[in-house]
Amino acid sequence: MSSILKIALVGNPNTGKSTLFNLLTGMNQKIGNFPGITVDKKVGYCKLTPGQQAEITDLPGTYSLYPKSKDEAVVFQVLANKRNSSHPDMIVVVADATNLRRNLLLYSQVADLNVPVILALNMTDMAVKEGININVDKLSAKLGVQVVPISARSNKGLKELKQAIANITPIATQEKGADMKVLAGKAIEDVKALVGTDNDYYALQLLHQHEHLDFYTDKYEEFETIERNNHFESSKLQAAETIARYKHLSTILSDVIEDKGVEKKFVMSDRIDAILTHRFWGFFIFLFILLFVFNAIFSWAAYPMDLIEASFAWLTSFGHEHLPPGVLTDLVLDGVVAGLGGIVIFIPQIAILFAFISILEDTGYMARVTFMMDKIMRKFGLSGRSVVPMIGSLACAVPSIMSARTIESWKDRIITIMVAPLVSCSARLPVYTLLISLIIPNEKVLGLISLQALTLMAMYMISIIAAMVVAFVMKFIIKAKEKSYFIMELPVYRMPRWKNVLYTMYEKSKTFVLEAGKVIIAISIVLWVLASYGPSDKFQAIEKKYAQIELQQDNTKIITLERDKSAEKLENSYAGILGHTIEPAIRPLGFDWKIGIALITSFAAREAFVGTMATIYSVDGGVDNEGTIRDKMRVAVDANTGLPLFTFATGFSLMLFYAFAMQCMSTVAVVYRETKSWKWPLIQTAYMTVMAYVASLIAYQILK
Repeated sequence: MSSILKIALVGNPNTGKSTLFNLLTGMNQKIGNFPGITVDKKVGYCKLTPGQQAEITDLPGTYSLYPKSKDEAVVFQVLANKRNSSHPDMIVVVADATNLRRNLLLYSQVADLNVPVILALNMTDMAVKEGININVDKLSAKLGVQVVPISARSNKGLKELKQAIANITPIATQEKGADMKVLAGKAIEDVKALVGTDNDYYALQLLHQHEHLDFYTDKYEEFETIERNNHFESSKLQAAETIARYKHLSTILSDVIEDKGVEKKFVMSDRIDAILTHRFWGFFIFLFILLFVFNAIFSWAAYPMDLIEASFAWLTSFGHEHLPPGVLTDLVLDGVVAGLGGIVIFIPQIAILFAFISILEDTGYMARVTFMMDKIMRKFGLSGRSVVPMIGSLACAVPSIMSARTIESWKDRIITIMVAPLVSCSARLPVYTLLISLIIPNEKVLGLISLQALTLMAMYMISIIAAMVVAFVMKFIIKAKEKSYFIMELPVYRMPRWKNVLYTMYEKSKTFVLEAGKVIIAISIVLWVLASYGPSDKFQAIEKKYAQIELQQDNTKIITLERDKSAEKLENSYAGILGHTIEPAIRPLGFDWKIGIALITSFAAREAFVGTMATIYSVDGGVDNEGTIRDKMRVAVDANTGLPLFTFATGFSLMLFYAFAMQCMSTVAVVYRETKSWKWPLIQTAYMTVMAYVASLIAYQILK
């Protein structure tokens, strides 16, 4: 074994494997890709003893070594290929103690690869509550490996697991599982001779998976020949293997598990499910929960948002009063500070949104939502597995598109990728809440529900309905013969881990500020320069014009002199010229040239809209530059009509544009990476832009 022990965490989905990974590695983690494969590779480092360190790789969750998706295919690739950089010295199989028999199927397959193994029995505290007693010592003796009971959620058994890992021997000690030679003895012997191995199960797996393995491509024809000569039928043999393994496991577990609570085990979960996943009321409960979340986003975040907004307004005013006037002061205050203020103000709402998402996931309710949505999704041409990426898009489309790898059907996967960005993500939240605060009164319906919260919920529902409609259309356009299915184990209900909820709030808020902040600062600096400078002849003419006005000593004009001068300079700046260039195209949507500038900068990131408007209106304000971004936008006037610019028609039109338009370079990049073609991101950008324009046009023309 190497000086740093390489460990792979393997387990079924929902066994707490990733929780254990986080406990072992803490903050000492990094995420990349497995070599040559666009599948996330989570690697972390753990100190086992004062002189021993381990590199831990969290492999994707899978129910068996036979893959049904790109993520699951990685598991055998890593465990079987000794030349793979992630190939482990030992494996920790994480099993759910409340459902041990099913979990041991994967363990028995992994153990037969003859790599040193430790079995970590997770959720042992829950097993005890459900009346399940596991004789750990007897199980360890029968399997021939160390078995360590743990509870990752409660941080129990971690010390014992580390000690077991530190004591592991480089020689595999596990007992052999079911005899695989009875399934395809001659074929196994032929493969063993071909690749030079003495491991029966390794040879059998190569026969099953050789066409997907990059480390035996040179022997593809030989594998095919062995299959033909031995009449090797992969699907039938996989089924036969599963039956044989379960028979063998029954003998292993016969006197190891005592289940006293078999009749009461899932009674409480079933009773809760009867209400929350009811065929009719389940959807209304889900809508009520969403409404509660959106109401909290507006109500609970109001005070901290007002405080942050007032703080940035004070900072800008204080800076202009006490810093020496000049280009640098204007750049910092009207460019960087104004842009950042437009993002930082939304931290309370982002934190609340992700807190609720974390609670819903931790309790097990989010899994029920995917279950309820399965039948509906299928009617619109989406797989049941599409539910997870779609719901995940409420946070961010980028990881959601990557999670679509678990969808077996190519057609379902492509459709999911194409419509996922339509679901309103957290980057749209600042745009929605800013515009809603301008066009919707802060009133209560029935004295309880905020009218602004109802509007926000409506925007999210519009985006979800749009995604479903587009998916339905694509079902007929994209052709494929594959059939998909959705199998998901519903976890039992649990109390949320409040420490995890707080950590999620902190991490997501920090990521939002840092990721958006980098973009906003860059855009704000460039935008301030473009908005503060323009063609010299035009700027000289403006200076001359206002110098003459000042000489006339007209008190009325003197009062508004600086403001009017700044406004005219902005209109004739490089940013103004750019905005006026595209204004004819966006005027039918109710947008002026200033909004046009924000639309352009938003293609870097949607949330850049807020920072852009903050910078534009800061530059536009001249010396009379106090007040918040909402105050400035509320009094903004349409130059053509002299009426308020942000009316209900304009605001709703603008929200629809942001709901549908592809304004996220990161999403375009990840769609290209996942599809390995520019065809799909270009089609996606085109149809979403057209959809946004048409929806905004219709809305404005009707409502104006």
